[in-house]
Amino acid sequence: MGAKTIVQNFYKSDVLLESDTVNALLHPDVILEWHSTKGFLKLNKDKIIALSSELSKAYVRSKTRISHILSDGNMVTVRYSHYVKTIENPREEMLLAHFMVIWEVKDDKLYRGYQMSQL
Repeated sequence: MGAKTIVQNFYKSDVLLESDTVNALLHPDVILEWHSTKGFLKLNKDKIIALSSELSKAYVRSKTRISHILSDGNMVTVRYSHYVKTIENPREEMLLAHFMVIWEVKDDKLYRGYQMSQL
């Protein structure tokens, strides 16, 4: 499976709410460096899976709308907006943030991520 397909699978609807699926897509040594409007986070595999679990407790749906995706070998860049539906109001779609991320794929898994987000 190509790097672009692996990254696309990570951003399919509701995958970010499924910690088992997220776990299967991540390299054991994955690191995500994330610059957000709230500061800098450096997440390893356990922290990414914990984030996925937390998201699944708050949201019933998760959808990413990819506007750009570029790949070059094992590197994939994605620009997307992340939308969710809350447990309290499952009929209303809410924008979480806009994202730009560069993923390095190794051994058919997400290995290194460099992400920026803004509300």
